Amino acid sequence: MRWGGHPSEHGWERLDNASNIFLAARNSVDSKVFRLSADLNTDVDAVLLQQALDTTFQRYPLYSSVVRKGLFWYHLQSSELRPRVEPDALPVCAALYKPDQPGLLFRVVHFRHRVSLEVFHALSDGTGALWFFQDLLDEYAALLDPTAGAQPGPESRRPELHSLSRDSFSHYFRRQKRRERSSERKADTEVQATSSVLATSRRGARVHRVKGTYTPDLRTHLVELTLPAAEVLQLARAEGVSLTMYLVAVFFDSVRSAAGGTTGLGAARTLAVSVPVNLRALFPSTSARNFFAAVTLQHTYGQGPDDVGSVARGLEAQFRPQITPEALEIKMRRFARFERMLGLRIVPRAIKDVVLSAINRVNNRGITVAISNLGRVTLPAGAEERVKSMSLSVSAIRPQLSVMSHAGYLTLSFTSPFVEVPHVREAARFFREQDVAVRVAATAVTENDLGGVQR
Repeated sequence: MRWGGHPSEHGWERLDNASNIFLAARNSVDSKVFRLSADLNTDVDAVLLQQALDTTFQRYPLYSSVVRKGLFWYHLQSSELRPRVEPDALPVCAALYKPDQPGLLFRVVHFRHRVSLEVFHALSDGTGALWFFQDLLDEYAALLDPTAGAQPGPESRRPELHSLSRDSFSHYFRRQKRRERSSERKADTEVQATSSVLATSRRGARVHRVKGTYTPDLRTHLVELTLPAAEVLQLARAEGVSLTMYLVAVFFDSVRSAAGGTTGLGAARTLAVSVPVNLRALFPSTSARNFFAAVTLQHTYGQGPDDVGSVARGLEAQFRPQITPEALEIKMRRFARFERMLGLRIVPRAIKDVVLSAINRVNNRGITVAISNLGRVTLPAGAEERVKSMSLSVSAIRPQLSVMSHAGYLTLSFTSPFVEVPHVREAARFFREQDVAVRVAATAVTENDLGGVQR
């Protein structure tokens, strides 16, 4: 089924593949909400923050969208709803989408000197939400000091209007000219040859799954580690790998250590990680909607060198062939063809939800942890002077690591659905053993932790 007309005429647009999966896979443990936070050098002025939100919201008509249920698909529809700044009283990444109460798919909250933007993943990905957040902080800084807004920064005052436009998946991957098909088939053969090597190593591997006690009210357990960015980057460079692959290797090692070492993993000695890839870097897009792909990497302990450096190099070798433009285009076109299958298109949405949810559960069994890295973030000059640190955190069905670098510091946000998070303790221990200073902050998750304060 294809929606007719242009979204600017009707005020709605069908959700992309990724967004449909988020809707089908969300549950009471994993809300599919992520949070961007900024710690300021002064307490938040809620009145000025509301004014900044009003101005930013006008430049992002996409953010006025609500989710509507169609017979065959979900779709985003423009609404007349307007956001209100609120105190940060709910648990981190609390649910935003409520099927029977259509509402905005984001919230802006504040607590003391911290401002946070929470977004339902069906609306946008981390990169798109970061654009909104950067502009919000820029507007807020300008209201605090009107001269600050006059200083252009690296992302200051984006002129484009982020409307409810057709998603970039459609633009790049749903249509294909006949003359392009032969070149794709050739590239497909080359990519399959590379992928078969990886698939052979994965076949029959029993993937380790972290288990624990769910938090009493199923809130996300968040622990933040803050480290000097340059020192961690130097560790990664010394091993000849990217920062992301180095952090995955540390994450794996922390999970293994928390389990009691390699023998503590039992028969499931393979650890697998899901890594999202921002497609905008390879397929230019200014859309604030979802535009990413996910790749899976893994390492089996006890079959060779298991030190962090060796594991990181092995992960890098798996990662690079999967993120070439050719490999990603083939992968995304396959998803698009799956979506266009006649048998799937005529299946009612409610049944699609059940199928997609089941597929997601099966996929989860093959993943140990997940990581998201938004990289180094810079703000317009006025906002940069006001913001001390920034972070990303994601609701999680499994242990998750979200990474952001700002103002010389690297914030590692570990989220988990469990009360017990020994892998975070092991990660902090690892960096301290490398003589890297670590600051730790955590949310309260149990009744004793909360002490009557709902945060």
